[in-house]
Amino acid sequence: MKTILITGGLGFIGLNLAEQLVGTGVRVRLLDNLSAQIHGALPVVSHRVLGSASVEVMRGDVSARADLVRAIAEVDAIVHLAAETGTAQSMYEIAHYNQVNVQATALLLDVLQREKHAVRKILLASSRSVYGEGAFVCRSCSPETMRYPDSRMRGQLAAHQWDPLCPACGAAMSPVATPEHARIYPASIYAATKFAQEELIRIGAQAQGIASVVLRLQNVYGEGQSLNNPYTGILSIFSTRIRQNKTLPIFEDGLESRDFVHVSDVARAFVAALNRDVGLFEVFNVGAGEAVTVMDVATKLSSKLGGTIAPHTTAEYRLGDIRHCYADISHTERALGYRPQVGIDDGLDRFVSWVRTQPLPEDRLDQANDELRRRKLMA
Repeated sequence: MKTILITGGLGFIGLNLAEQLVGTGVRVRLLDNLSAQIHGALPVVSHRVLGSASVEVMRGDVSARADLVRAIAEVDAIVHLAAETGTAQSMYEIAHYNQVNVQATALLLDVLQREKHAVRKILLASSRSVYGEGAFVCRSCSPETMRYPDSRMRGQLAAHQWDPLCPACGAAMSPVATPEHARIYPASIYAATKFAQEELIRIGAQAQGIASVVLRLQNVYGEGQSLNNPYTGILSIFSTRIRQNKTLPIFEDGLESRDFVHVSDVARAFVAALNRDVGLFEVFNVGAGEAVTVMDVATKLSSKLGGTIAPHTTAEYRLGDIRHCYADISHTERALGYRPQVGIDDGLDRFVSWVRTQPLPEDRLDQANDELRRRKLMA
């Protein structure tokens, strides 16, 4: 029987993936440090898959060599999920994000190089953020030409110039689905660390003859997502505000868009990538393939949770945020047989049903935003 190591395995992607893998007759080892920012000050992890005899839980840190040595023993493949994920927080916790995301990935490869093991494949959870602003076209002068705008700078954002402008005619450009071959142009420290992870995996795994797959995830949401982290998981953050009958502030003009993909679809993509021979190194986008505005998803969520205060725009912005990005998933569909099965409305219904069963968490959004303002990363 195969054994799969999942780093960050007690997070909501890891637990959903573990459940699907156990259902296919695979053993899983879940390595997690139970970070307080994700799991709370007194972490309690409850999930039906943890009762399975095919699941082993190992508390440990991907930044600790001894923990990694124990974790890789007698495993056939590794799914590397463990990472710090907050875009805004990454802009001032620079060394920490580099340590957890980049240095820990280098350490994992170093351990694999030095220790005896049976690992034949590594899957990395990367991020759509590596593309920066992603792909656009100018409908006015060059609708057939895909363009990749630079990151939006402080002056543009302060002037409320939200959308990238065409370098040829100056008109506002429109987003299109971003393919895997798009330009890599990170706009945040978090994004830079994710691309660094990709390159480490590509080079380090190939040198050792280990197949590697990078899955660039869009905005993952769903049941089990941390309700404690004020820096990531936009729907979790919004749900807490709505449940506390607080105002729901939306950055910029609310028309910024994201590709929201349900966690069960993400887990299916990982299972497919584990089970298929896709070459020594491959990159796949994982998303729903559709753009939804932040205002639209906030309004839907508020309605489903019975919110009484309508979401409102603030014209505030955060450095490092992108305007639009949604995935071209055609390559993933062809190579992995991936098809997203949970639409946004069904996914929100499932998320809301789960949220209603959870204790009401502390709302720390204002505290997080105040920290960003103090550091001049939000205005």
